[in-house]
Amino acid sequence: MAEIQPVRGWRYNAALSEHIDDYVSPLFDVVSEKQREALYRNPLNSIHLSVPRGEDAAGAALVRLTEWQTTDVLRQDELPGIYAYYQYFRLPGSQREYCRKGFMCHIRAYDWAQNVVLRHENTLPAAVSDRAELLARTQFQTSATHGLYRDDDFELERYLDEAIADPLYQTEEDYQGARDVLALIQDAAIIRRFQAILATREVILADGHHRYEGSLAYRQARLAADPQATGQEPWNFHLMYLTNSAADDLRILPTHRLLLELPDNLADEEFRRRLEPYFTVLPKDDAYDLPELIAGKPWAFGLYLGGQAYKLRLRPEVHAQLNWDTTPEVKALDLSVLHFFILEKALGIVGPDAQRSWPGVAYVRNFSECLSRVDRGEARAALIVNEVTMDEVERVCHSGAVMPPKSTFFYPKTIGGFLFTSIRDDDHEHAFHSPFNSGV
Repeated sequence: MAEIQPVRGWRYNAALSEHIDDYVSPLFDVVSEKQREALYRNPLNSIHLSVPRGEDAAGAALVRLTEWQTTDVLRQDELPGIYAYYQYFRLPGSQREYCRKGFMCHIRAYDWAQNVVLRHENTLPAAVSDRAELLARTQFQTSATHGLYRDDDFELERYLDEAIADPLYQTEEDYQGARDVLALIQDAAIIRRFQAILATREVILADGHHRYEGSLAYRQARLAADPQATGQEPWNFHLMYLTNSAADDLRILPTHRLLLELPDNLADEEFRRRLEPYFTVLPKDDAYDLPELIAGKPWAFGLYLGGQAYKLRLRPEVHAQLNWDTTPEVKALDLSVLHFFILEKALGIVGPDAQRSWPGVAYVRNFSECLSRVDRGEARAALIVNEVTMDEVERVCHSGAVMPPKSTFFYPKTIGGFLFTSIRDDDHEHAFHSPFNSGV
């Protein structure tokens, strides 16, 4: 199944690594504009490589990368390895410290049709083109996507635990409140074991669909230019952070739907009336009780409309009306029910394509923010949802279908700046024709 390879990672030099918090950066879409601007003001922050700016953004990234490499801001590790990456975090309202255990390496950039790397959401062509152009110009992987493999025996975790006891560096606390730790495994026998385990596994792409498709697009372009390529060139591979989906430290948080407007300026009472053929609609005294009221209940939602809270529960007999051309696994999802019976049936936004392009819906992860924006008049209504489960993600991916947009928010997010990798041709011999290449 999945072929992985060790890498000779590029990292900030030893002096800068002592202050690694100053140089790491979050994924672009999970922080505010104010937070991003603060990162851009630091001339050595990794955001200048991962999300460059300017008329020729990719060209600017290449200039900066070349400068950082020639002045030893970034240095390449001497030997290839697999990089253990742990994230320690707490969830709001809980004293338990979780630890998500994983590792970073290169994985072959498999086309979707090969059914080795499986997706659970669609991508936007413009965003894929942007990532592909950046990769083509710099030939540098600036942030790892997040992939999931399943190993119920947890065999690799003991090697990761041994490595993480001697970390390369760690953050104090990143933008999301997590503590990130990086370590290195260079033992050839252990790396072969990692390769052997992944060689029998499929990988579900949890986060980073656009970056992964950018690697696919670049690989396809290189193959078209060189039909005699061996398949072992660095540009056949993609930087990925792999975690075990069997672990209970893998958290998926809900993403609520905020209705910024109602079509045709629909009145609140008319909207509520249109829901009644499909849902039981029960008024509730306190909107802040909604997450608890719907927790663990299938096809249940919270609605905050005109200062009034409601609990919605789909009438089971109407579910058969959900006639979208998709798999039973997708139709069973809470969010499919919401998008079909609320957005399509009640509001008239017909079909997944129209819903993806409709400007009247926003995706908000913070529950309190949803209520506040309705109270301030910035939105007409908030739809509160339960989180998607890992079991649902796996069943949908193996069915060959995709979920509604913004279905999953895997937490915490990986950070940029911990590890970079090159896919330049002149790195071919050292990074990929290593003793590990024949290990499976």
